[in-house]
Amino acid sequence: MGQAISHFFAYVSRLRWIKRWGLMRNAIEENVATHSWEVATLAHALALIRNRHFGGQVNADRIAAAALYHDATEVITGDMPTPVKYHSRVMREAFGDIEHKAEAELLALLPDDLREDFSPYVRESQLPAEDKELIKAADRLSAWLKCQAEIRAGNREFEPAAEQIRHRLEQEGLREVAYFMDVFAPSYEQPLDNLLE
Repeated sequence: MGQAISHFFAYVSRLRWIKRWGLMRNAIEENVATHSWEVATLAHALALIRNRHFGGQVNADRIAAAALYHDATEVITGDMPTPVKYHSRVMREAFGDIEHKAEAELLALLPDDLREDFSPYVRESQLPAEDKELIKAADRLSAWLKCQAEIRAGNREFEPAAEQIRHRLEQEGLREVAYFMDVFAPSYEQPLDNLLE
């Protein structure tokens, strides 16, 4: 007897077609799948930096896997621009409810025996607070790097967002983010030939 067909991964793979930064003119298009990969690599790095330099004991591999799925619900909801999502308490609560329903809908696409395994990755609320903190920091860091790339491409529309995101990162004061900004972020400004030297 064969297994029932699951549409979960075919559905999630469509994140590549969902564009981010929909309210802004983009010089460099970004989709949710690419963004999720970047957030996963950044979150993994932040976790390893915390463990190596700041006495952390987080599971970097679990954090990276959870970060891969951090925007998976957007295959159902689309990318809700931050100014809309956080426009008011009512909007944030309404969108939070939509996200929870989208999480449940995604999990329902999985075979019954795998739902519990995927649940901590798809349902953000099930993650440990320290994991969520690092994934959120990686998400913001990814947004700031995107803004910087747009500004370097001559798109000044991203300047206010870059300033707001940088201020937020500084306010949160995570030492691993400061480390990343000092050690890794400057290279993002370099052309490829300089990176190969």
